[in-house]
Amino acid sequence: QVQLVESGGGLVQAGGSLRLSCVASGSISSYSMGWYSQGPGKERELVADITAGNSPRVVPSVEGRFTISRDNAKNTLTLQMSNLKPEDTAMYFCSSWREENDPKLQDRRWGQGTQVTVSS
Repeated sequence: QVQLVESGGGLVQAGGSLRLSCVASGSISSYSMGWYSQGPGKERELVADITAGNSPRVVPSVEGRFTISRDNAKNTLTLQMSNLKPEDTAMYFCSSWREENDPKLQDRRWGQGTQVTVSS
C-alpha cells in the first residue's frame, strides 16, 4: 500500500550538491530503505541504504560524498549528495523493503525515480 515518490534531482556541475528526497504515503518505520541508481543501458545498483533501526551505509564509490538518512516522523528518506561527479549521472530510485531473508516476504516497493545529471 505504501507508495514512494522521489524528488530533488536536476542538472548540476561537477563538484556541486543535490539533496534527494523520497516521501512515502504511509509509515516507513518498519522498513529498510535505500537509494539505487541506474544509468542508460546499465543495471540498477544500490547506492546507499538504511535499516529500520537507522543504521546507514553507502557504497565505496560514494563514500565521503553521499549521506543517507531517514525521518520516520515525516515518512521521508533523504540522500544528501555532495562533490558530485559526472559518473554519478543516473536515474535515482527510492526503495523500501521488510527486513526478511525471504524475498517473498519483503514487500519490496519502488518509486518512479528522479534524474540526476552532472556536467563536467
